Amino acid sequence: MRLELTGRHVEITPTLRRLVDRRLAGLTRMLNETLVSAQVVLTKERFRYRTDVTLHARGDRFLHGVAAADSWDASLTEVTEKLERQAQKLKGKRESLKRRGASRTAPAPAPPDGGGAEPAPGPRIVRASRYLVKPMSVEEAALEVDGRRGAVIVFRNATTETINVLYRRPDGDLGLIEPEG
Repeated sequence: MRLELTGRHVEITPTLRRLVDRRLAGLTRMLNETLVSAQVVLTKERFRYRTDVTLHARGDRFLHGVAAADSWDASLTEVTEKLERQAQKLKGKRESLKRRGASRTAPAPAPPDGGGAEPAPGPRIVRASRYLVKPMSVEEAALEVDGRRGAVIVFRNATTETINVLYRRPDGDLGLIEPEG
């Protein structure tokens, strides 16, 4: 994480820097590797010590907190408590998305008529398996379809050097899909 520390009407001493680092360490642990940078502005206004912290997390998420107290320690403690609540909320949203299995596709565009009705969701695409497309003859592919649990095989035809698909039809026969051209 990149830390940008700025002092207004106050000199940033090594002790003050260590205090800020120690307070932000808990947030760094909580947000794991999602934390990109932190901007901390320390301001002294008469007898008040003001701390303004902005955290940038991955995915263009920003956490912001401002606190003022009678000492740097109290001000930093207050602002980190605010940021911890925001981080817990953000972490909870991420966890709930993981549990729900959020789709990675973009939402469908709204209908042009401006109607508020949601379009019916299309079928989900589920990646079942990945395998090497091997060169083989149609007869060899037929033997593999018989031996496989899945009734589809994609292969490179050894005679034509094109990608073909061999599948089991509902009537029990095998269907062959060949590209045109």
